[in-house]
Amino acid sequence: MLMVNQDCIKCGICAETCPARIIEMGQDGPRLLYPTACIKCGHCVAVCPQECLDHEKVPLSKQVSRENYPVLDPQTAAHFLRARRSIRNYKNEAVPKEKMLQLLDVARFAPSGGNSQGLSYIVVTEQALLKQLTELTVRWMEEQLTTGLAWARYYEGVVQSYRKTGRDIILRGAPALIIATAPKNFRWGHDNTRYSLAYAELYAPTLGLGSCWAGYFEICAASGYPEIYKLLGIEEDLTVTGAIMVGCPAYHYHRLVDRNPLQVTWK
Repeated sequence: MLMVNQDCIKCGICAETCPARIIEMGQDGPRLLYPTACIKCGHCVAVCPQECLDHEKVPLSKQVSRENYPVLDPQTAAHFLRARRSIRNYKNEAVPKEKMLQLLDVARFAPSGGNSQGLSYIVVTEQALLKQLTELTVRWMEEQLTTGLAWARYYEGVVQSYRKTGRDIILRGAPALIIATAPKNFRWGHDNTRYSLAYAELYAPTLGLGSCWAGYFEICAASGYPEIYKLLGIEEDLTVTGAIMVGCPAYHYHRLVDRNPLQVTWK
């Protein structure tokens, strides 16, 4: 699985950076001790200063040199991160499929537990289907209200507003919804989804898009509400692990808002 060419200088960096600690440096260079324990993260190939290491699961031919993409300076990076907004007002225009694919192609590079990845996505753009998902989410809320559980009362105002005005505060009239799914028995499903969709949210503005977590829909779907799974044709062994609304923002934010003061305890 691990291939080393004659340019190896036996620096040992690949062994030092291997998360699983399964690379050993010998007289002839590095070797993989336990191939089945490899998490296929690609660290060993990416960190090699001589480009003399290759791995059949994460080939050098598919890696991109970072020398062509310098790290952002601190101020630019800080402003970029602070400029992200949760968008709840969208233009009435469809998001091109190419942009949605760009968004998800970046999202798949987000960190994941043990490089487990394991997510799949459903992109909903049909307006009739989006409206059905909103309606089903409201119905689910109404069902929760009949249980008498204290936490369910939180949905009362949402349901009343929707039933009286028809205003969609579930999916906010967004032209697209990205739904992440993972196997039910996959322990890292929800965590990996958070990282992945956070990447999508951060990348969205570079494509002229805005996004917002579809929290109400996500809670409904994550509960296993069968009507949602039936409508979307989600297989029985999968569960919804997260969702974000996506579209072109209707308004432009001119300023970076503040947050609570930083609280740090040093030990």
